[in-house]
Amino acid sequence: MTAPGFGFFFWPYEPALVERMARLGEEQGWDLVGIADTPGNAMDCWVALAQAAMVTTRVRLASCVTNLETRDPAITAGAAASIDRLSRGRFVLGVGAGHSGVTNVGHRATAPAALREGLRRVRATLDGDGSAASRPVPVYAAASGPAALRTAGAVADGAFVNYGLGAAEVAHARGLITEGASGAGRDGGALDTWFIACLDVSEQRETALARLGNILGFVAAYILGPAPAARGVPAELVPAIAELRRQYTTRRRDMDPDLVRRLGLFDYLRGRLAIAGTPEDCAAQTQVAIAAGASRLMFTVSLASDPVRTVELFGRHVLRR
Repeated sequence: MTAPGFGFFFWPYEPALVERMARLGEEQGWDLVGIADTPGNAMDCWVALAQAAMVTTRVRLASCVTNLETRDPAITAGAAASIDRLSRGRFVLGVGAGHSGVTNVGHRATAPAALREGLRRVRATLDGDGSAASRPVPVYAAASGPAALRTAGAVADGAFVNYGLGAAEVAHARGLITEGASGAGRDGGALDTWFIACLDVSEQRETALARLGNILGFVAAYILGPAPAARGVPAELVPAIAELRRQYTTRRRDMDPDLVRRLGLFDYLRGRLAIAGTPEDCAAQTQVAIAAGASRLMFTVSLASDPVRTVELFGRHVLRR
């Protein structure tokens, strides 16, 4: 089994938060700190990544994730090379089809074939003679659907998989990555694969769960909504997932944490997509996820009850055990 790894990513609401979170990631020994590209919800991700690079010296940094719709792939490659230089070789470029990063500015998510070609173009630009890169900057694909998972295996250096933490979900995702890699003459097992999970940690379980519905709805509508039955959703919950997709929003100020509860989805989505509760709860849930094959975990803390406290508590009670 791949050695366990732990990272987190967040929406960069303000400079003070960016600095605090980046320093926490370094001080506590996290493996990866990511910043999301979500216009309309937070600061520009590249500005925030530059700030994070300047206040850290060891922890790896990532765009988790940007897209190829709101910026030309060549521009994205140039920004990635610049952050990698600022961080002295600590940057990972995470790219996906786009969720809030495209929806909030009136764009549509990148089609699977275009994502594959865009990733190839980014790689070629980073490796080209005119690149500002001082080394081969790793390019990771964010993936949840079958086509994106195959694309990750075929062309990326790593993957941020957002599909679930259960053994069946992990095996399904890994199988599609391997399939894509094999078709391209690559070793899918060599791909650095991280499994995304929603994280909320508090000394009081009720506090950690109170707003968890926001991120569960945000994530589930995107990764399960397009084809819930094909993506492992139980038949009795498929209509509720369809309704979630109809009602959810990508803008934080308009989110309703009780929506997934009203639709009867909270327990299912929490079990599949989240690690949440007290530090003891989260330590136990993390071990279950690792045993299921999700040995490298990348947590979204953007909509946690307290993102800073969540990172602090997980770092203190899980990373340092």
